[in-house]
Amino acid sequence: MKVASNSIIGFLWLCFLSLSACKYSFTGISIPPEVRTFYVAPFEVEALNAEPVLSQTFSDALRDKIQTESRLTQSQTDPHCEFKGVITRFDINSVAPQPGETVAFNRLDVTVNVEFINHRDESQSWKNNFSYFSDFPSEQNFLDLQDELITIINDQLVEDIFNKAFTNW
Repeated sequence: MKVASNSIIGFLWLCFLSLSACKYSFTGISIPPEVRTFYVAPFEVEALNAEPVLSQTFSDALRDKIQTESRLTQSQTDPHCEFKGVITRFDINSVAPQPGETVAFNRLDVTVNVEFINHRDESQSWKNNFSYFSDFPSEQNFLDLQDELITIINDQLVEDIFNKAFTNW
């Protein structure tokens, strides 16, 4: 009985040592050790109907996500990685048509063109468009829901950008 428990303990110890050598993170973040700083440039707004504060709220949301969910520190001077881009689409469209020329929902659709520059390893740099939308009942005034919808959309866009930059998904 004692030999079996010693064997199990030995096996578990061996498994622990093997796994401790693996480079794995439960958060899924994969940032090379030489990358220690980041910078998020203010995103420009080219979408005609976009709210004037959208640039600031989006840039702040991306900056906050990186600061809270990674070990990187913000630096405007010679950052190791950099995010910049343009908000290219901010549209409200009717969706879910109903009989009688009415619609059940409207949709706010936002697209952001993002450039990620890894100054430590240029092969990891990329440019990509990210889009997300949120539907709202057509009988509700968009201006009453605008802040909530923008927050929902920003959160998802920031999550997608963060994952593409730091989780290799």
